[in-house]
Amino acid sequence: MIVKTKREIDLLREGGRRLAKILYMVASEVKPGMRVSRLNQMAEDAIKENGDRASFLGYKPEGFARPYPASLCVSINDEAVHGIPNEGDKILEEGDIVTLDMGLIHEEMFTDSAITVPVGEIDPIAQKLIEVTKKALDVGINEARAGKNVGSIGFAIEQYVKREGFVPADDLGGHGLGLSVHEEPYVPNIGPRDRGPRLQPGMVIAIEPIINEGSRRVYLDGDGFTFKTADGKRSAQFEHSLVVTDDLPIILTEL
Repeated sequence: MIVKTKREIDLLREGGRRLAKILYMVASEVKPGMRVSRLNQMAEDAIKENGDRASFLGYKPEGFARPYPASLCVSINDEAVHGIPNEGDKILEEGDIVTLDMGLIHEEMFTDSAITVPVGEIDPIAQKLIEVTKKALDVGINEARAGKNVGSIGFAIEQYVKREGFVPADDLGGHGLGLSVHEEPYVPNIGPRDRGPRLQPGMVIAIEPIINEGSRRVYLDGDGFTFKTADGKRSAQFEHSLVVTDDLPIILTEL
């Protein structure tokens, strides 16, 4: 758990703003018939144009067999997280939902954000899943205050989404960040409230509700990165990087 300095937080705010701008630009291009690899290329080009770097590209998590091969994670329908956009020839179809998840390095400081968007017209359940997951992020952010355990974030998210008829995906959640892609602490999407360490002012964390339409169970696909829902139903994700304070946190990854 690393408390960041004022200078580091200032750099993170600028990096987060740049990330948000790129993410929403890419999201605006999502439409039926779009090649998923094209979304990754758009994100990669925009990152380089600003003189920054993609934090996911070439990142090799502990225990994984190979580095992640893209700059943008693109997860479609039953792909909960870490979908690889530039392997295979995936094309978006009317009625899909697609999660765009991106990390950016600006002046050696790391931010991370994700959104789920519809592809054309989607059915009412898919629309509700997106809306509830987005609201779950707001619910979690409201709990991210100094003195509370990270479990209070997960407890609030879990209780809210269950009331709406959905469930958090097993073992997938947020994390600390700032000086690297992933830092301590793990930020769960489930309780109990007293789980994990206490938050401190100046800590930077990513809160990322990953919410399933059906079962909470997920499994790792054969590509080594993509987690899919065990029952084949859809999953959505929203994520912000933020700075913990004694009051409401400072959201880094918004325009």
